[in-house]
Amino acid sequence: MSLYLVIFILSVIIIALLVWQWRHQRMLSLRVRLIREALRNKDFMFRLPTKRMLPGDRDLHVALNEMFGEINRLLARNEVESWQRLTRVLTHEIMNAMTPISSITQVYIDSSLVKGTPLEEGMRAIYDTSLSLGTFVDSYRKLTQLQSPHIEEVALIDVLSTVRMLYPQVEWHVDLENKQMRVLADSGLMRQVLVNIVKNAVEAGARNVDLRIDADGKMAQMLVSNDATPIPPEVAREIFVPFFTTKASGSGIGLPLARQMMLAQEGSLSLADTPVAGYHTTFTVTMKPV
Repeated sequence: MSLYLVIFILSVIIIALLVWQWRHQRMLSLRVRLIREALRNKDFMFRLPTKRMLPGDRDLHVALNEMFGEINRLLARNEVESWQRLTRVLTHEIMNAMTPISSITQVYIDSSLVKGTPLEEGMRAIYDTSLSLGTFVDSYRKLTQLQSPHIEEVALIDVLSTVRMLYPQVEWHVDLENKQMRVLADSGLMRQVLVNIVKNAVEAGARNVDLRIDADGKMAQMLVSNDATPIPPEVAREIFVPFFTTKASGSGIGLPLARQMMLAQEGSLSLADTPVAGYHTTFTVTMKPV
């Protein structure tokens, strides 16, 4: 082999390495910009790609994704705990103020001095209103009295089968690469989380529901999508705030309660910034795979 050929081959190798290094640096710069943008927007659901990468880069991306996920769970947990404390105080104060009202009006209703007089109708209206308010307040206690989860290995396909039977009017599209996939969760709470999500979607006009699993690293993500009326940005920001609702008869605790259930299982529930293609809304349910 001549000296010129050796020099040519080495030159080609060096140039190829320099091009690869330049492209690698550009990719790193792009990922840094994406991370900065996610931090600026407080988008802790942001995830870096982990497929078709060198082992070192993949390990770094997995670690960063896990860090983002943990930050998101901590923020959600703090938010839920704040609402729990507020709800606990409000329900306590309302019940304390309401109990003597209902007791006193009951006494007056049964009194011979009131029966048969115009006062009876007014007292009965006050009494019935106090009972209705008590029922209303009691429903919100669910946010502060969630049962302790019983964590075990749960087959997702079994949970999904139960939920699908509750909504036969919906066209279901289920894509589970591993139909035997199991997660660490409370089967009852997981079922209720999915019921709350699907119930909201059906009430908003959904005819199709799509479920798919993306297992990556230490967490598994279930994407629950629907074709209901799109959620406006101003509503999306408040969707997990307790008591917030756009429905005339809604309570505003379905999705906040579902999020609280997921946090109790060391998972999370969030609204995806970008829905799955072909759908208007996607919720991301994060769980620990077995």
